[in-house]
Amino acid sequence: MVSATQIFDCDNHYYEAQDAFTRHVPPAMQGRCVQWAEIGGRARHLVAGRVDHSVGNPFFDPIARPGVLHDYYRGNPRGLPAAELMRGDLEPLSASYVDPAARLSAIDDQGVDSIWLFPTLGVLYEEPLKQDPEAVCALFEGFNRWLYDDWGFVYADRLFAAPYLSLADVDWACRELDWVLSRGARLIVMRPAATWTRDGPTSPFVPCFDPFWARVAEAKIPVAIHTGNSGYSANGYAGEGFGRASIGASRRPSVRNLDLARAAFDWLFTALCEGLFERFPGLRVVSVENGAGFLPELFRNLRNARDRNPWHFAEDPADTFREHVFVSPFWEDDLAEVLELMGSHRVVFGSDWPHMEGLPEPLAVMTEAGRLDADVRRRFLHDNTHELTRSRA
Repeated sequence: MVSATQIFDCDNHYYEAQDAFTRHVPPAMQGRCVQWAEIGGRARHLVAGRVDHSVGNPFFDPIARPGVLHDYYRGNPRGLPAAELMRGDLEPLSASYVDPAARLSAIDDQGVDSIWLFPTLGVLYEEPLKQDPEAVCALFEGFNRWLYDDWGFVYADRLFAAPYLSLADVDWACRELDWVLSRGARLIVMRPAATWTRDGPTSPFVPCFDPFWARVAEAKIPVAIHTGNSGYSANGYAGEGFGRASIGASRRPSVRNLDLARAAFDWLFTALCEGLFERFPGLRVVSVENGAGFLPELFRNLRNARDRNPWHFAEDPADTFREHVFVSPFWEDDLAEVLELMGSHRVVFGSDWPHMEGLPEPLAVMTEAGRLDADVRRRFLHDNTHELTRSRA
């Protein structure tokens, strides 16, 4: 497939190798981090010693084809459960899901210029480990070294894989940031959630974390907050594992699959109210796979915060938000509304390929993007993400 428009897809995923969470984790720590076990004749991950049910097959072979839930998220015209749609369209694990050279060939065939790459399971495992900060740091230090081994942080100057950072230990976070920066990382990924340290949960934006944010700002590296297991999206109302429930595979609706954006909303709103961008004006944050449905309420709350506390903000917090934050809408969002709220310089395209809830092919975005003015379309599909990626090249 050939595209007449350059496309920089800010939301692609790999499927983790079988040893992604063990290869570089010290054996003495693996029992507190991630292990393999056979449960009922099936391979499962044990995370912090407990069976993890985030995905039905952590080997990913076979795996649901990209975009098999496309119609489900368009209103489910066939009226079929998501789990049935997934089971009915499986494929062997493609080399392009696990190997950078094969992925480069795949995006050539798709007509895509460049991509950002994020974990599949990696964004789920901080939550079950959060009360053991030492385990969080050991796991993701090892995970980032696996990622560097198998994908590199930059491949062919077109594939850009995001190492995972946590603030569970700020000294570790600073060291790990320095390590990934020294190896060419162009972006980092974090989960949108309160930070759990040895003292319990706290805001990621309190002053004790400023050494980390200062390094991020100085390096001019964008921070992606990618949807994942943020720990409070159910608040006890939905008991299923995050992964299956979040894509509707549990056969019943819940706050897990209908209100995923709450985590991003709270993270971003708190960053504004706690003055993160005023202290570090070089910071750029990209909200990925959280959709854009939260924006109207966010801007309404920012107006209320400004009006009720005018002494607190150096400038209108809505303006600060638009200056520092980029948003990748879901493909089912109203793109014209998102562009009106954010402006054309702050909206970026992500397909979620090859996940089942994303687009079957990235160029399917042209159904909506093809209606945009040429300059706006170019910024949305390519230029905004390209400029973020090149900010520290």
